[in-house]
Formats: sequence, C-alpha cells, structure tokens
Amino acid sequence: EVQLVESGGGLVQPGGSLRLTCAASGFTLNTYAISWFRQTPGNGREGISGISSFGGAIYIGPVKGRFTISRDNAKNTVYLQMNSLKPEDTAMYYCAAARLSAAWYASLSESDMNYWGQGIQVTVSS
Repeated sequence: EVQLVESGGGLVQPGGSLRLTCAASGFTLNTYAISWFRQTPGNGREGISGISSFGGAIYIGPVKGRFTISRDNAKNTVYLQMNSLKPEDTAMYYCAAARLSAAWYASLSESDMNYWGQGIQVTVSS
C-alpha cells in the first residue's frame, strides 16, 4: 500500500522549533519530488516548501529562512525543520509526493501531487 505518514507535530510556543517527518512506504521516495502543504479551517492547502528528486529546494516567502526541507533517501523520509515558529504557522501540515517529470523540480502545485499524507497538526501558541 502506498502511504505517506507525517509525524512530529504538536504544540509549541512562539519562537520554538519542530521537525516534521514524512515517512513513505509502498514506493521508492527517491524518484519523487516531495512537498509540504498547510491548511487552516475554511481555506485551501497552501504549498510552503518542496524538494526535488535530486535535492533542490524551494520555499514561499513567509517560511523562507525559518523552515528547511531535507530528504534522507536511505530512510525513505523527508523532513521539514521549522524554526522561529509564529502563531500564524498554526495549521494542519501535509506532505505530498509528485512522480515522473514533476520529480525533477520541486513543486508547490496541488495538481502535481500523486500521493498525500493524512496531515498532522502544528499549533504555535503561548
């Protein structure tokens, strides 16, 4: 069964850090680009970071300099290190995988994604 499973979320104070993990099973992650999206109630998913099959990374402005995406192909895992967290980072976070041509480039487009994780909550609050 093809699965992506997020872990590492939870409650953190403003200025704190979390590391999200996206663990893949049922397929070889190293042939996919992986992206992180987030969603708040009543809104669509917002792509925030992506990493290509070769490791090139992209970020949207609000997270650039604070978040770092990385991948460990040997562990079939992708990470999102989130530092200097702000209350506005509070959201459900999803990882997603894009195969074939999309894998050559990082993507933040939902339509490029073939597989999605179940999501994990991140709450930034005092």
